[in-house]
Amino acid sequence: MSLLVPSLGFGIVTASILAVAAVGFTLQFGVTNILNLAYGDVMTASAFVAYVTTKHGSGIWLAVAGCAAFGALFSMLLNRVIYTPFVRHGTKLFGMIIVTIAVSLILQNSLQAIWGSSFFSLSFSPGRSYHVSTMVFTASQLGIMAIAVVAMIAIWAMLRFTKLGKAMRATASDPALARSCGIATDRVVDVAWLISGALCGIAGVALAMNVTSFTSTTGGQFLIAIVAAAVLGGVGQPYGAMLGALTIGLTSEVAAGLIAPAYKEVVAFAVLVIVLLFRPQGILSEVASQKEVAA
Repeated sequence: MSLLVPSLGFGIVTASILAVAAVGFTLQFGVTNILNLAYGDVMTASAFVAYVTTKHGSGIWLAVAGCAAFGALFSMLLNRVIYTPFVRHGTKLFGMIIVTIAVSLILQNSLQAIWGSSFFSLSFSPGRSYHVSTMVFTASQLGIMAIAVVAMIAIWAMLRFTKLGKAMRATASDPALARSCGIATDRVVDVAWLISGALCGIAGVALAMNVTSFTSTTGGQFLIAIVAAAVLGGVGQPYGAMLGALTIGLTSEVAAGLIAPAYKEVVAFAVLVIVLLFRPQGILSEVASQKEVAA
């Protein structure tokens, strides 16, 4: 039981990274009906951008900003150049899943061809340690949590109070009706992918900061937890993704601390299965039910 409190600390950090990633992932699906399974590989590419910039003397927080810009632009172009033509030709949900898997494999193998299968670490100082109650966090971990809190508040405020947020919700609900009401849905989709891509880039560098080392497959492996958080919260629901990330992040790290690291993902997905047995549509179900992706 002495490991419970430290495990909760690790779980909060993991949940913070997972929340940023899962909200970006589910925002893409909510607005465009595309389950982008190349999301984790864009995170990895962002981590390599951070690796290059920090290696050449850039501060870690400047690298975070650069990765947000990279993720935003890359994701928007990925949707506009590759995904949108398939959608316009009538490719349905599961057909698009195959397309995104193909893009994921292309990105992952391209990264491996460029960087090889070696392990990489970011060049930065985690900073001094701080005691919060009986938990200990480094300055970089506190920074990750702060970024997650700010990002979640910003997404909530945008969706609830801005014209852009209302346009996104309208586009997610019924794109044809939104267009007939004068909403420029193509522009809304571009902005949605820019925002979600920025979250993806931030999550990628945050993940690289929090692990000892990363490879060309790190983001793809983390995608499993992202999808779990999104499904648990209700696919297409940003608020649900936040709750799902908190649940998956805490349970996985507590399981690793109290049982064994090998049970980290087992316990997290056991929680996912149990919750979905009683609530197949996820915690917040509106979009998942409408788009027919409830478990």
